[in-house]
Amino acid sequence: MLKIATWNVNSVKVRLPHVLDWLRTAAPDVLLLQEIKTPEESFPRLELEGAGYHSLIHGQKGYNGVAIVSRRPLVETARILPGAADDAEARYIEARIEGTGGVCVASLYLPNGNPVDGEKFPYKLSWMARLRDHAKTLLHRGETVVLGGDYNVCPTDDDVYAPEQWTDNALCRREVREAFRSLLWLGYTDAFRAFNHAPGAYTFWDYQAGAWQRNLGLRIDHLLLSPQAADRLEACAIDTEPRGRDKPSDHTPIWCTLRE
Repeated sequence: MLKIATWNVNSVKVRLPHVLDWLRTAAPDVLLLQEIKTPEESFPRLELEGAGYHSLIHGQKGYNGVAIVSRRPLVETARILPGAADDAEARYIEARIEGTGGVCVASLYLPNGNPVDGEKFPYKLSWMARLRDHAKTLLHRGETVVLGGDYNVCPTDDDVYAPEQWTDNALCRREVREAFRSLLWLGYTDAFRAFNHAPGAYTFWDYQAGAWQRNLGLRIDHLLLSPQAADRLEACAIDTEPRGRDKPSDHTPIWCTLRE
């Protein structure tokens, strides 16, 4: 089995003890990280190597930043989403995992988009359009693809604790949900929903107002699989245990397993 996970760690240096412990206990083959908030030169590469993981990093000082850590050799295939060469935000990195029959993984950190009446919302929609175009290109290549990360999208009302309060939020706006569905209509599978259709399963809980303790959450972290990957899908689950730890990330890991 090939176990692939994604986790927005909200600062990899702050959360490093949690990351190392989760790698030890959950033992994913590949972990896609978002919001690492550090440039490549200060990423804790040596600590992760000590745990048996290689790293590919697309970092940025203080915010954003994505990485792929893997127990298997990686070949980087992209570190910027095509379509806007002047986009300086570190939000995408992609690699092929050697020895897996050509499995391609990407770690992505999709823009939040709030406030919706400013420039951040159009940027989010344009980023999603670029993602769709690239995801389509990967399909045309016949790739076995896992697009994992923090999408900052609640695909349906079942993915948000109080949908009536989130109607105008950039995570739930109609345009954003339509853009997310356009990825599914290309042929990608939401790995979690392949096994679990119940509402109330979340990957993010705000630090404020006792959101974690009251389960006031959002499902915004996703693993989208190409048809070739979906054919190999064995399981997918959200691991909520890390969110309950001391000084946690506000997100928790979600993982899937593929047959080899």
